[in-house]
Amino acid sequence: MFRRLLLAIVLLHSAGFAAAEVRIKDIVTFEGVRTNQLVGYGLVVGLDGSGDSLRNSPFTRSSIEGMLGRLGVGNLSDEDIRTRNTAAVMVTADLPPFARRGMPIDIIVSSLGDATSLHGGVLIVTPLVGADGEVYAVGQGPLAVGGFAVEGAAAQVVSGVPTVARVENGATVEREIDFALSSLATIRLALRNPDLTTAFRIATVINASSFAASAEMLDPGTVEIEFPEKSNMPETLAQIENLLVNPASTARVVVDSKSGTIVIGADVRIDEVAISQGGLTVSVSESAAVSQPEPFSIGETVVIPQTDIAVMQRESGFAVVGGQVSLQELVDGLNAIGVGAREIISILQAIKAAGALHADLKVI
Repeated sequence: MFRRLLLAIVLLHSAGFAAAEVRIKDIVTFEGVRTNQLVGYGLVVGLDGSGDSLRNSPFTRSSIEGMLGRLGVGNLSDEDIRTRNTAAVMVTADLPPFARRGMPIDIIVSSLGDATSLHGGVLIVTPLVGADGEVYAVGQGPLAVGGFAVEGAAAQVVSGVPTVARVENGATVEREIDFALSSLATIRLALRNPDLTTAFRIATVINASSFAASAEMLDPGTVEIEFPEKSNMPETLAQIENLLVNPASTARVVVDSKSGTIVIGADVRIDEVAISQGGLTVSVSESAAVSQPEPFSIGETVVIPQTDIAVMQRESGFAVVGGQVSLQELVDGLNAIGVGAREIISILQAIKAAGALHADLKVI
């Protein structure tokens, strides 16, 4: 099974060389074109007795009083408000770039008090503000809860997180973020994984194209594109982001010690080493024998402990892995020893300690 897994990794790697080129848009982000986080405070009503207890959540009581006051219901005492069908919540959302007024966006609703479940609740009109304090969207709607909580007199069952819910298209954009893309003369591409080689290749591909734009690598994480005057900048940028480039990758071996998963990168190289893997297994088993006296004789029953020790030596020899081997040769060499995933982890760590592994070994 493990050999088939390693073979699959090699086949995927081999296939990766044939389709190594990716679109520029898949490895970069455009500077200034990003999402913005929104947050708001609101009330969820309609809960079936699973809302906040007003004694432990004074902010919920104040919010209910304020909401009812704005709706014309006033002069309520503490004795008049004893509901458990309301919960105070924090509402969060991501405002996507170029979001226009009237566009719906998804929102996440999270309980703020001691409510046990938001199942069946409805979010009341909640303004969502940005980092500048301005209202950019307004949320409202029925909640969709992924978890549930069932409680009895002596037992409780909770699945998922019933105090967090989602409202699909639950908010409407009310304010737009001004970003005039067509008025820019230059724009910067920010690499998701900064690398000098990749940045240089992106700039080279753009300059070699027939598009009306010139690119310059500023640093490992930034490529600046300049557009001539009177050019259709958005249209040219749409063509540039679909250009293909071969991104450089770092030689790396990632090991998950908990599950035994090993992922070996394409550029991993190992100097010539000899590997021997074997072990001594000692098995100790305890048992007891009972010695009883003869019938009609004077004596006592005695328990005699017995210990069986078995020593097993697994035969193993040296496997030589040639100098500057490739990924295919490394996998073949490890398979030749006939070891499992856990043992290969120890072998890779030992090779790294010996200075023969020319890659970043990351254990998670």
